[in-house]
Amino acid sequence: MKQGLKVVTIGGGSSYTPELIEGFIKRYDELPITDLWLVDIEEGKEKLDIVGNLSRRMVEKAGIPMTIHLTLNRREALPGADFVTTQFRVGLLDARIKDERIPAKYNMLGQETNGAGGLFKALRTVPVIFDIIKDMKELCDQAWLINFTNPAGVVSEAVFRYGDFERYIGVCNVPINMNMHFADQLHVKPSDLVPIFGGLNHLSFVFNVYHRKKDRLQEIFTLMKEKQMTMNNIDPLAWSYEFVHELNAYPSPYLKYYYFYEEMFKKFMASYEKHETRAELVKDIETALFKKYQDPNLKEKPEELSKRGGAYYSDVACSVISSIHNDKRDYQVVNTINNGHITDLPDGCAIEITCRITKDGPIPVHIGKLPVQVRGLIQSVKAYEEMLADAIYEKNLEKALLALQIHPLTHSSIQAKKAFDELIEAHQPYLTYYEGK
Repeated sequence: MKQGLKVVTIGGGSSYTPELIEGFIKRYDELPITDLWLVDIEEGKEKLDIVGNLSRRMVEKAGIPMTIHLTLNRREALPGADFVTTQFRVGLLDARIKDERIPAKYNMLGQETNGAGGLFKALRTVPVIFDIIKDMKELCDQAWLINFTNPAGVVSEAVFRYGDFERYIGVCNVPINMNMHFADQLHVKPSDLVPIFGGLNHLSFVFNVYHRKKDRLQEIFTLMKEKQMTMNNIDPLAWSYEFVHELNAYPSPYLKYYYFYEEMFKKFMASYEKHETRAELVKDIETALFKKYQDPNLKEKPEELSKRGGAYYSDVACSVISSIHNDKRDYQVVNTINNGHITDLPDGCAIEITCRITKDGPIPVHIGKLPVQVRGLIQSVKAYEEMLADAIYEKNLEKALLALQIHPLTHSSIQAKKAFDELIEAHQPYLTYYEGK
């Protein structure tokens, strides 16, 4: 009988890993992980060693019997895994900088998950996810794949359409940040709230916030007159009370790219001119973080990690894993497959929605028809996600270009073509999957 759990983290050299380790340590009594494998690639070896050593110091300080393994060989790590988490970035942060800066040259927003930047991150990322799933089917077909890698919406869409792999859940830290904000506003425990999310990753809305079976969303709207919610990686433009009250849904912070496009674009271009795009700032933050991680006296997650933009990441990933392992049947917000839960979106597509998390996976709440005021935008972005997932599977870059041209943040198909062509050239080493297609 297997005594402990085995978890494999792909992208183990990430600066986020100490957050994950802290989450596993905190939950050891309910989630007895005896073997944690941190996997990376040759280019990430130095970071993997640094993070791996910090992880070992954290585990040693906690006094728990968890062994940290480091490897550059994914297939060495996967056999017998119970859970596999993915948090990697193909092309490292230099690729993200290109995703943000190149579109700006063509008067387009550059961002990690939206528009041209998000599309190229998907082109680089999804083929690797497919390869990981292929290895998992062979080496640990009963393991769950918990994906945190962006763009989580397109990754999830591609897996559900073409991965032939049911034990997949996409996670994101935006909903938990929103729930923490709601709890702060209402002066209640976050665990006592059940927010009903519906939509897509980075494009979801909260339609209800239940506290002891009473919907308190309207109270949150009223309280918005006093305090707004934002995140480290999203500009702190405030929703107006009048807007959200009439919308009758609380939007994810990423929806500011759609509802405040002119303001967000102006601020983005100012950061571009100063070489202070989010990617460039994150690279500086990571440099400082890894310098701190090297300190042999550091045995805990440093506070500075919160600046990286991954607040509560471990709570999301670890909570999903623990709920599956312990069949908790608690409510969490994840990316899963639509099967009549949102009737205005196709069955089989990826949605972000509140679910009960069970040993058999997520059971989504039923939302039914989307409110007319949010339906069009969600359907438009879903069409983009579907087309991009098809393009990646078919290795069809012409279809990928069309996906970019129909994205609601694209305002000129001509400029989109120019940005697309330059991004193809810039990312050529990571797009060999599409060669000759």
